Amino acid sequence: MTEKEKMLAGELYDSSDKQLVDELIKAKKLCNQYNNLDVKDIEKRNEIIKELFLKTGNEFMIMPNFYCDYGFNIEIGENFYANHNLVILDANKVTFGNNVQIGPNSGFYTSGHPIDKETRRKAEFAKPIKIGNDVWIGGNVCVMPGVTIGDNAVIGAGSVVTKDIPSNVVAVGNPCKVIKEI
Repeated sequence: MTEKEKMLAGELYDSSDKQLVDELIKAKKLCNQYNNLDVKDIEKRNEIIKELFLKTGNEFMIMPNFYCDYGFNIEIGENFYANHNLVILDANKVTFGNNVQIGPNSGFYTSGHPIDKETRRKAEFAKPIKIGNDVWIGGNVCVMPGVTIGDNAVIGAGSVVTKDIPSNVVAVGNPCKVIKEI
């Protein structure tokens, strides 16, 4: 099994593997191009995102600056909007449904690291993240490895989402918890 196959399977893998580093550099170059385009050049921005991501809807907007690790693990649905400074560490799949809105300075982190220092020095792991349809995520939110957020959920600004959030709720805090149903 290659390191990339291990990564995508959620197993411990070596992130310094040459194939992974080459793919990481390719994505970082595309992010750099994206972030340095004139703000009016929406068509070229969308072309870069479509080259970078596995799948996009027809209508989407990601404000610069945007950063990801690989890009090929990211899927966005229709009417996706992300404000400035979105970070997606996509060592595993990150899926966004339709009509998702994300506030500034938010991050989606599939990557994690073992607690044991000897293992941590050699390997990491990645778990998928799934965001449903009609989800609103406030600014400065961190979504951690393996989390699913259900349809029509609202995640309050500054939240750290460490566990799954069901559909039709408002959830906030660190750690993020449901505070009311919608």
